[in-house]
Amino acid sequence: MKKVKVYVTLRESVLDPQGSAVMGALHSMNYNEVKDVRIGKFLELQIEESDRDLDVLVKEMCEKLLTNTVIEDYRYDVEEAVTK
Repeated sequence: MKKVKVYVTLRESVLDPQGSAVMGALHSMNYNEVKDVRIGKFLELQIEESDRDLDVLVKEMCEKLLTNTVIEDYRYDVEEAVTK
């Protein structure tokens, strides 16, 4: 079994109003060192071994469902899943 960690972020060219709101809140709390905030999402998938290529599988899932490829970028890491 593999654990796939998917990180999704808005493209640099896309405005991030949620990130701007968080930065404003941090500044109002006197954390003025923060110069930019970008909000994204994190997904963790447990994927069983199969005869399908894992990289192709993950890319398909990301591009068809997990991300909006017009405004978001993604990257992922693959790890061995720890079973309990």
